[in-house]
Amino acid sequence: MPLALGVRYDRDMPDITATTGATPQRRPKVVVLCAGDRPHIHQRAEGFRPAIAAWADIALWDLSFAQPLAGFEADMAIVFGGDGSILRAAHQMGYRQLPVLAVNLGRLGFLADLSGEELLDTLPRVSRGEFRVVEHLMFECRIERAGQVLSQHLGLNEVAVLAGPPFAMLDIHLYVDAELVTTYSCDGLIVSTPVGSTAHSLSAGGPILRKDLQAFVVLALSPHTLTNRPVVDSAERTYELVVPRPHEGTAVVVDGHVVHRIEPGDRVRVERSVARFKLVEVAGQGYYRTLREKLGWGGQLHLGSGSEVISD
Repeated sequence: MPLALGVRYDRDMPDITATTGATPQRRPKVVVLCAGDRPHIHQRAEGFRPAIAAWADIALWDLSFAQPLAGFEADMAIVFGGDGSILRAAHQMGYRQLPVLAVNLGRLGFLADLSGEELLDTLPRVSRGEFRVVEHLMFECRIERAGQVLSQHLGLNEVAVLAGPPFAMLDIHLYVDAELVTTYSCDGLIVSTPVGSTAHSLSAGGPILRKDLQAFVVLALSPHTLTNRPVVDSAERTYELVVPRPHEGTAVVVDGHVVHRIEPGDRVRVERSVARFKLVEVAGQGYYRTLREKLGWGGQLHLGSGSEVISD
């Protein structure tokens, strides 16, 4: 059985805190995941292998996100890369999500906000159980046609229905709990989790949601009516997107990957999943620290570990 390390997230805990749980009686068992198809990340990750081995037992070193993890026993996953690597890891783990210690070796990462240098200081604390696990909303996306489920997908960031070729405006009906909300005339519609609010949704003008909120953001891309604004609603609700007249290339995109082409009357259903993405946090990390540094709220934009800093 995996070792119980750290504590579960409590909304009353401050952002910056160390856990007060008992010291673990054995070294944690970890899996290490990395995008091996990116040589510079592969090489840097390999450089951290001795440090990881000094504080944890490495049960798996997977540089291709290929090893099935559904039945794999471990205490946590250490993921090297950027937010794209975190998404791949979350999909790889499926419905058995391991707590993830995310190390940013990419560029602008909101989930992978621990630098390689910070990892060296963090590993001893993690080995002693001095961390907390924050659980984040994941979703199920089902594409239905005439009452039949065509495909189903687990996701972390967002579901998007995109117009596609010939790139003309698209009408998309939005239903919440089977009630028609409105019909958007737009280039696409995004339903995003709080984690995904700093991804495609943010770049399209959407709001930033604190990652542990239990809510979805609905955002139209380039809406024809300027009064269309992002909507934030509870994760307890069911969201359905219906395209009465899709284009030839209209498709459903989950976490950046096309998963299905849309035909007239297809229903794209989005709702909370039983799975939870679990992120390891240690003292000194925090939500607003990440936003402040990544978005340059102090006047500087940090693009990632080893990257340049852009100043105003």
